Order: sequence, then C-alpha cells, then structure tokens
Amino acid sequence: MPAIQLRLGAFSAAIAVLAATSSGALAQKKYDIGATDTEIKIGNIMPYSGPASAYGVIGKTEDAYFRKINAEGGINGRKINFVTYDDAYSPPKTVEQARKLVESDEVLIVFNPLGTPPNTAIQKYMNAKKVPQLFVATGATKWNDPKEFPWTMGWQPNYQSESRIYAQYILREKPNAKIAVLYQNDDYGKDYVKGLKDGLGAKAASMIIVEESYEVTQPTIDSNIVKLKSLDADVFFNVTTPKFAAQSIKKMAEIGWKPMHFLNNVSASIGSVMKPAGFENSQGIISSAYLKDPTDSQWKDDAGMKAWNEFLDKYYPEANRADASVMYAYTVAQGLAHVLKACGDDLSRENVMKQAASIKNLELGGLLPGINVNTSPTDFAPISQLQLMRFKGDTWERFGEILNGDVGG
Repeated sequence: MPAIQLRLGAFSAAIAVLAATSSGALAQKKYDIGATDTEIKIGNIMPYSGPASAYGVIGKTEDAYFRKINAEGGINGRKINFVTYDDAYSPPKTVEQARKLVESDEVLIVFNPLGTPPNTAIQKYMNAKKVPQLFVATGATKWNDPKEFPWTMGWQPNYQSESRIYAQYILREKPNAKIAVLYQNDDYGKDYVKGLKDGLGAKAASMIIVEESYEVTQPTIDSNIVKLKSLDADVFFNVTTPKFAAQSIKKMAEIGWKPMHFLNNVSASIGSVMKPAGFENSQGIISSAYLKDPTDSQWKDDAGMKAWNEFLDKYYPEANRADASVMYAYTVAQGLAHVLKACGDDLSRENVMKQAASIKNLELGGLLPGINVNTSPTDFAPISQLQLMRFKGDTWERFGEILNGDVGG
C-alpha cells in the first residue's frame, strides 16, 4: 500500500509539474496587436520634409538598423516590420499619421517620433489608446511623467538638464554675463529657457537681458540675430534646430558678433550644422554631448565605433558619417532592440513599457564612456548625463567631467 501511495504521489507530482510547465509556456506567449510569432510591427513618425527635414536621416538610419536585425534572424526569432511616415514637423499631420499607425497599420508601438510640438499633439491620444509612445526623439522634460503619462517615455538628456549645465558653467566662468537668448517659439524652446533660468537662479533676472523667439515657419532668422547683436550681449544661448543653427552661426560671422556662444546639443552635428555654417565661423562654440563623435579620431580603434562603421558599410553606405543624427538613431534603435529582447514572448504593450522602465546601467557602443541608460517605474528619463565640449578646428573637443543635470518631470 505505501508503495502504491508513493507511486501515486510521484505521478501526481509529475502531473503537477507538467501542468505548471504547460501553463507557464502558455502564459509566456502573449501578444497585443502588432506582434505575432514571426513579426513585431513598429511605427515611426519623422519630418522627412519641411523645416526640420535635416532630422529625416534618423528614420532612415533606424530603418537600416532594423534591416540589420532582420538579416541576423530578428529579435527572439521575430522580424521587425518598420513602418515610418512623414509629418513635415506639422502637429496636425503628426496626429493624422499616429492614428493611421495605430488604427490602420495596427502597430505594437510608436517608436522615436520626432519633435516636441508633434509629440505633444499625440501624447494624450497615445495614452488614451494605451499604445507606447516610446523613446520620443525630443529632450522635453515633460516626457518624464510616468504618473500622468505612463505610455510616453523620452530618450535623450532632457533640455532643462542641459540648460542647467550651461548655467552652472556661465555662473562659474562669466558671473556678470549679459545673456541673449534665441529660442524656437514652442515647448521645445521654452523648456531650454526654463532650464537656463532655473540654473541661474536668483541671478537670471539680471543676467538675461533679452529673450528673442522665432517661428519654425520663418525662412530665415537673420533679422533676429542682427537685433540681438545690437543689445551688446556677451553671452549667446542659441536654442535652434539645425537649419536655423547654421543660419545663425553664418549671420553672426557676417556681422562680426562674437559673444560666448552656447548651442543646444540637438544642433551640434558637424555634418548638418557646423560644416554648412563654415568651420571658420564655428570656432569656440560650446555645446554638450552624450554620444561619441564619429569624426573624432580618438575613437578610431574603439569597438563601439568599429561596429557602427561596419553596420553603415553594409546597411546604409550612403549615410553622412559626420552627422550626429546617424549616431543618435543607431543608439536609440539599439535601446529598442534591448527592450524588445527583454520582453521575451510577452509582447503585450504593457510589458513593453514595463521592460522599458526596467533598464539598468545599459552600455551602448555609441554613448560616451561613463554614460549609461537607466530607467525605473518612477523615472522615465533614460539618459541624464552630459559632457561639455567646445568646437575647435573641424571637430568638437570635450572638456571637464561627466555632468548630471537631473530634472524630474
């Protein structure tokens, strides 16, 4: 009798193990719209045309990176189907494209849509639909607000953190500065201005002598630059996107205005800003970085840079390797690949956000040494560190230590 009981016990235990294993296997495979056994459909919105079209290269690089992933077998055996649309940096068009991606194309997520006004226009919609608006391509501080917007997450260091770092430098190096600010008249521009004021603290009111805004629809900002020069500022904080950044550098040289010049890092690209503006006109400009500069010879033997060059050789040979946006796109695509891999067979939208909010000390080949990706359920700011740099010759030279300008949402 005891022997029979023993065998029955063992048999029951085996059944229990089998049931647990089966239910575990069944529980593991979980899909929302946009994911299957063979495919993960990713949506994207970029300004391939219009005033911010210099950033279109980001979407092209991401497309190339996902082709690389697919050629290597996909992510956990699933191929990426990357669907990217042009919104011309026009918020009403962004809304239209987001609806198309979510309701017609039925993507799992909308990944890295670009620009502060465009992302602002779709944020409430994405959160109401509970579709991840993941790793948005804008450093606005408001993307780090998991309580109000649990389906929206940023990627790069936020604009207020960056401005605070410049403010610290100005207070240290030029405490009696007369600062002129030029900014794009939208959330992106205003975020930078807020960070600068917060960083300067009580001295902001006396140090900032003018805040000049421009509209993204303007063909040129030459008149804005002429006006700022006439006010005798000795520090210029230049909050512009690439087209206008190149214009401002050229115009300043033309009229002989030479203040201490801070340029926001969204326009620090050698290929799309400094070179078109003229290297001779760009000397001494200060900006900040979190990515390796592909044109910097110090990285020639760097493993991360070698991998980047091999990827471009094979999948995007026509890329302008001096354009920082190409490196940006490469790292954020790697960030997404990390998240999707971590999802395993649970490709629900909820799990995508859960994994995106659980990144610990992720090192990516394109990030500067010492700068890692970190998130948590209460911190949706993946990268918050920067290093200052100054333009010299035909390249950027980094100086000082890695700085953290952490700002919450």
